[in-house]
Amino acid sequence: MTNVSHETSSANGRGDTIESASEVLNRIFQGESSGLGAQIFDLAERRQYLEGETYPKPSSMRVIAVANQKGGVGKTTSVVNIASALAQEGARVLVIDMDPQGNASTAFDIEHSSGSPSVYDVLEGRLTISEVKQQCQDFPTLDVVPSTIDLSGAELEIAALEDRTMLLRESIDAYIEETDEQYDYIFIDCAPSLGLLVLNALCAAHEVMIPIQAEYYALEGLGQLMKTIGLVQASLNKDLIISTMLITMFDRRTILSQDVFDEVKNHYPDIVLNTTIPRSVKIAEAPSFSKPVVSYEPNGAGSISYREAALEIAKRSEQVLQTIASRKSGD
Repeated sequence: MTNVSHETSSANGRGDTIESASEVLNRIFQGESSGLGAQIFDLAERRQYLEGETYPKPSSMRVIAVANQKGGVGKTTSVVNIASALAQEGARVLVIDMDPQGNASTAFDIEHSSGSPSVYDVLEGRLTISEVKQQCQDFPTLDVVPSTIDLSGAELEIAALEDRTMLLRESIDAYIEETDEQYDYIFIDCAPSLGLLVLNALCAAHEVMIPIQAEYYALEGLGQLMKTIGLVQASLNKDLIISTMLITMFDRRTILSQDVFDEVKNHYPDIVLNTTIPRSVKIAEAPSFSKPVVSYEPNGAGSISYREAALEIAKRSEQVLQTIASRKSGD
């Protein structure tokens, strides 16, 4: 066993068992409750757990609008990485970029220069979703309907239309009816506002996911968002539910982050994910390389956290679908 170090050989000295990375880290950092060693061990354990898990596919398609009118809460980052994590595990995913900034399109390295085919053309009725969607090169089971800066003028252009809040819903319904593609998830990335584009997304979706930054300012805007969703439920999309809340930019070193998580969890215990997304330089850095962090740094804290969030979302699918069905039936 000259090629196997003492660190990786078995404790009984026979050399017939090789320790896993998690076991080595556990032995090295055993008893540490803080510091770099504990973080490395924690990541290794979580990564090992994920590798042994199966991400169940939903029994029917989930259409999820990811919304928060406050900017900078990790909304687009969450769409990109949760969608990527699910696609990485074999799910069929469609991401619709409804933000004129086109950040989700950038993160997936999808062409979205002004004038190129995009969701703007879909809303205006010039093109269909099948004509504008593009396949993500890093994830073969993930398609993207890109956004361009042209979308910024769409609200004024469609404001006079009678069905102005239903344009995206009608386009998705028409695409699903005509295509052979069977998606497990459709994620709609909303703009950081509460305008007509966001209303289109909320009317098209079956459920809403709300990313919330682990700061008290983020909680102030949550009430207004909940009020807007309530108005949509009352008049435009009675079947819409809020299925998921995700705490982002969580800093485990501060009491504030834990206080915000606890407060949101106390108010919405059934929909807040147990997973939190940490503040991470790599998460912020990944889009500059046109990649989600789950492929940019697959073993990092940000990637592991988003994979955990995706696993939670996948495991909750049947419960969410049952809630939607109950709402449709009026129960």
